[in-house]
Amino acid sequence: MTFSTLLATAGNVPYTPSWNPLVSVVMIVCVALGIAIANYSASKRDNAGTAGAPSVGGIALPNLVAGACFGHILGTGAILGLANVGVL
Repeated sequence: MTFSTLLATAGNVPYTPSWNPLVSVVMIVCVALGIAIANYSASKRDNAGTAGAPSVGGIALPNLVAGACFGHILGTGAILGLANVGVL
């Protein structure tokens, strides 16, 4: 049942670009943006939970990981969106 559902939806998968330098630049920019957003939001609130956390480049490690994760989500959306528009 699940396999037949998977096969039925396989035809509806949108175009995804192959990996090239432009795709990697988009992902790097989005990850940097995600880390910048995490750093900005962490500086605007009380960081009581990350007081003892190790820091990397002045940003607490949990905030860095959260920003990188958010940046990958942004990057995936940006890459798929730019590919559907025809830019990538």
